[in-house]
Amino acid sequence: MEEIEKKMRSNLLVPADALTQYLSRVERFPLLSREEEHDLAVRYYEHKDIEAAHRLVTSNLRFVVKIAMEYRHYRARLLDLIQEGNIGLMMAVKKFNPYKGYRLISYAVWWIRAYIHAFIMKTWSLVKIGTTQAQRRLFSEFSSSRNKDDNAHAAIAEKLNISEKEVFEAEMRMSHPDFSLNAELGDGSRTTHLDLLSDHRPSQEETLVEKEEKNLIGRNLHKAIQKLHPREEFVLKHHLLAENPMTLQEIGIKLNITRERVRQIEAKTIAKLREHLLPQ
Repeated sequence: MEEIEKKMRSNLLVPADALTQYLSRVERFPLLSREEEHDLAVRYYEHKDIEAAHRLVTSNLRFVVKIAMEYRHYRARLLDLIQEGNIGLMMAVKKFNPYKGYRLISYAVWWIRAYIHAFIMKTWSLVKIGTTQAQRRLFSEFSSSRNKDDNAHAAIAEKLNISEKEVFEAEMRMSHPDFSLNAELGDGSRTTHLDLLSDHRPSQEETLVEKEEKNLIGRNLHKAIQKLHPREEFVLKHHLLAENPMTLQEIGIKLNITRERVRQIEAKTIAKLREHLLPQ
């Protein structure tokens, strides 16, 4: 199967030269009658006849061009869209069952559009965006609703059972192209968009000063704690600095002193800390 696909791709992918040259080549392949198409499809379906598959694909290339033309407004090169559509067409030929009773192109349209949609969504943004099933359905709806009235948001949201906010956000992502912050402004200078962005982060000097201040406070706090009496250190640890502080009453019971005495120890502890931490 891989060998078949490789040969089909090498023969049928759109060359990256002039579009007019490719279109003229496509027009040379004759359309198939229903009977001819059925016979060729059976030959490939039953015997993997590469020549039959080649004729099935080439006879439908003009339809790929027609479908790809519908997506020109998505800022993608038409040749790229055609090439992806051709891959979708080849996948349709590989999976087509001639005994179902319908024409190949009726089945292939879904595959052609799916590959074009996937390509556009993959290349749409510099930032990788999600491609969930709901987002792919949104993409399809925008494709068909591009030139309709502004009330399409509500209709799409109701159809897909999502909020209008999700529809609006998806449309905003699809309607506003990305640009590089490193791109020059085009005013003759080498100034880029990145050069004009404000940087609110602290400077190296400010960071160093802040670090030194924290270190100084830490050293002074350590010295202050060393000079506290055991009861004062207990109040500091279990009341002033604790994540779940004990109440003065609980500390009084623990130290076997009154609540008022604990309050006095607390005030004295704070005064000592302030003496060592505040600038003289």
